[in-house]
Amino acid sequence: MTTTTEDRHTTGTEPPRRTGLRGLVERHPLAAFATLALGLSWLAWVPYILSPHGLGVWDIHFPEFLGTAQFTGVLPGALLGPLGGAFLVTAIADGRPGLRRWVGRLWRWRVAWYWYALALVGVPAIIVATGLPFAGGQVQAPSALALLALVPGLVVQLFTTGLSEEPGWRDFALPRLQERFGPLGAAAVLGPLWALWHMPLYLSDWGGWPDVHWTEPLVFALFTITFNVVMTWVFNRTGESLPVALLLHVGVNNTISTLWADMYPGMTAATMMHGLAIVSTVAALVLLVATRGRLGYPGPGTAPEARLVGSNDGTR
Repeated sequence: MTTTTEDRHTTGTEPPRRTGLRGLVERHPLAAFATLALGLSWLAWVPYILSPHGLGVWDIHFPEFLGTAQFTGVLPGALLGPLGGAFLVTAIADGRPGLRRWVGRLWRWRVAWYWYALALVGVPAIIVATGLPFAGGQVQAPSALALLALVPGLVVQLFTTGLSEEPGWRDFALPRLQERFGPLGAAAVLGPLWALWHMPLYLSDWGGWPDVHWTEPLVFALFTITFNVVMTWVFNRTGESLPVALLLHVGVNNTISTLWADMYPGMTAATMMHGLAIVSTVAALVLLVATRGRLGYPGPGTAPEARLVGSNDGTR
């Protein structure tokens, strides 16, 4: 269904524009979201970064869960930032209709099976294969424990990393950015923003502190910026399906955390990220050339259902 908008305002009937903070958010929702996404997360991460899990200047100990304190030290900030920021800005700027559209993308799961295969099998297989040229011959088959951890790990990642980030980056920001700047402009804004959001975490054990080299955040930023191009293409081609975007994102994380160290015991995190950045950059360039920069985006005003490729009715 295509939504059309009619201008029915007449002189003297247009409601006055709000002033103050609420009016500012309504006029600049993207800037408000970016400020909240970065500001709320970074502020919430300060104790973790200052704790023994980071710089070690503050004697605060975060409880561990599944062998890591990142669930209690990093996850709350992730939830407050992209997710919380998107919710607040949508509620203020668009009200209940906007919240329904925002939540509605979470239920767009009825897409062709091969998109799920790409997210759950194709991209993880590429990630595993990426390590082969950098392994120096130290490759081993994944253990039974690693294989058994794949599904539980995916579920955990889905309800932590996925749901804390994607409702903000892809659900809220990407459609608005594409409507305003087009797909290339949106990728040029969202990719660096997504990368910048992670940067303070390199001062904690999340990023390998204190052994992290100064180039590692830069390589990670390259990977994030280029992988954002891939995610933009998938998001557009699936009719703005947030479930597929979620699975694509967490599929990468889950493959790295469950299979990578098991299959490539001698490879460092820095070497791994170099390989991922190279493959992601190549994939982004191929998509940009193949789609002539459109990345599956048909233009503003087109209903998501009309963009859907491989819908379950077989007609789109």
